[in-house]
Amino acid sequence: MAIDGPAGAGKSTVSKQLADRLGYTLVDTGALYRAVALAAQKEDVSWEDGPAVGALALRLAEQNAIRWLRDDDGSTHLELSGERPGAAIRTLELGQGASIVSKHPEVRAALLELQRSLGRDGGVVLEGRDIGTVVFPDAEVKVYLTATDDERAQRRVRDLEERGQTAEHAHVLSEIRERDHRDTMRPVAPLKQADDAVLLDSSTMSQDQVVDQLVALVRSRA
Repeated sequence: MAIDGPAGAGKSTVSKQLADRLGYTLVDTGALYRAVALAAQKEDVSWEDGPAVGALALRLAEQNAIRWLRDDDGSTHLELSGERPGAAIRTLELGQGASIVSKHPEVRAALLELQRSLGRDGGVVLEGRDIGTVVFPDAEVKVYLTATDDERAQRRVRDLEERGQTAEHAHVLSEIRERDHRDTMRPVAPLKQADDAVLLDSSTMSQDQVVDQLVALVRSRA
């Protein structure tokens, strides 16, 4: 199942709940780009330097340094160079970093096969921005999950505050709009709704309501 959509639409939380309900494996592809941004930051590689950050992403992929691993309780986590970055990749700064590095063709090419290998055996929920259009254009179920930019900003503020980070609504809203523009206008694999994707606007829906609709959608295609 491919779930695409803009930042703050609730893809990560909804995808996790959906995977749990269906007994599928969750692959948060956005976390892969966040991991590359974090690795670049640690190695003092500019996010804007496409060839350099692309070479870094390729090296990480070839060395199998970015992996999704399943825990004993059935949940999954991302591992970067043998360590769990955890909340370190969930900051607003790394979200912007992921958006910047993902615009580079070199980075996207380096991670494309890695993403495909993670979902090749099926029984997987993959979420990102180009899953249904580029990574898995033949996915059995495709959804474009969105919400108003104001609602997405409110959700992101709540999420950051729950993690002990301070954030102002106006600043987060500006960041989201900037990221929307960058993600939709990039020349390679831009964010857009696949022609055969189901559009789901979650602006006035709870997480449980969204998950219920997605579960029903998957079962209707079985």
